[in-house]
Amino acid sequence: MPSSTTALFFALQILTTAFLLSRAPSKMNTSPQSKQWADSPCPLIRTPQFKSKKIDIFTVGATHMSHIHNAILRGYNSIYHQAPLISHEDKNDFIGYCLTWSKFVQSHHDSEEGQLFPAIEDALGRNDLFEEAHREHEAFLPGLERFGEYLGTLGEPYDFDGGELVRIMETFQQSFCHHFHHEIEIIAAFADLPGASKAENAAAVFKAWGKKTVSQAGTTDVVPFFLLNHDVTFEEGMWASWPPMPAPVRWGLVNLAGAWHWAWWKFASCDASGHPRDLWALTQPKRPERGARS
Repeated sequence: MPSSTTALFFALQILTTAFLLSRAPSKMNTSPQSKQWADSPCPLIRTPQFKSKKIDIFTVGATHMSHIHNAILRGYNSIYHQAPLISHEDKNDFIGYCLTWSKFVQSHHDSEEGQLFPAIEDALGRNDLFEEAHREHEAFLPGLERFGEYLGTLGEPYDFDGGELVRIMETFQQSFCHHFHHEIEIIAAFADLPGASKAENAAAVFKAWGKKTVSQAGTTDVVPFFLLNHDVTFEEGMWASWPPMPAPVRWGLVNLAGAWHWAWWKFASCDASGHPRDLWALTQPKRPERGARS
């Protein structure tokens, strides 16, 4: 017979799993997207593979980057549209969602600059391939920093002003949107460089980087954010099985890892199965501000 300690251990595991499952994003009420959604003001990226049907190393690499960028763009758009409508009761959770987005963007930038860009340049024997991307990063990073500083220095969640956050976002929106589209064009164009067809190690670079760029940013925050802003119906459902992982693993990352910050994900653009849904704040009845007279 199992010892009392072993029995207690398994009982606690069962209780913990049950608790997390009760908060899983799959338990959230969802509705098919019918209102203003997360495809503006920053337009989504049409992937190079969908447009050209090419399967060379750099078209495929740029396409995989497009999916990460589109999740970030859907995150930006979902914040932009919901920020002015957030109720007092939802402000703390919305701040967590917003800070996860900025963490995602900053981590993505850092892994590009520190890992991907140098490795691709080494593979192609060049050291000037990402000069434009470097300049574009510098153009929007100050605004991203202001975004994080505003949310991180609020006295309390009730001090959050959605209009102010949108004003900050609009200061870097143009450069941000431009970069996230243009970088895809830059990478896809590498296929036309002399010697590109022989840069076989570039495929390994993209694969290794792609596996860890999101997960290293945070398993219980950035990973669920990413998966809940990846639309499986995009481009005629061509990417329904992307990123490539066993279905139970994806389910666990969304519903178990995601349960740690369960209340944040109601603001995401997609449900637990990856289908677009109405943005939360746009579906809620308007409620009086705290302290306002009815």
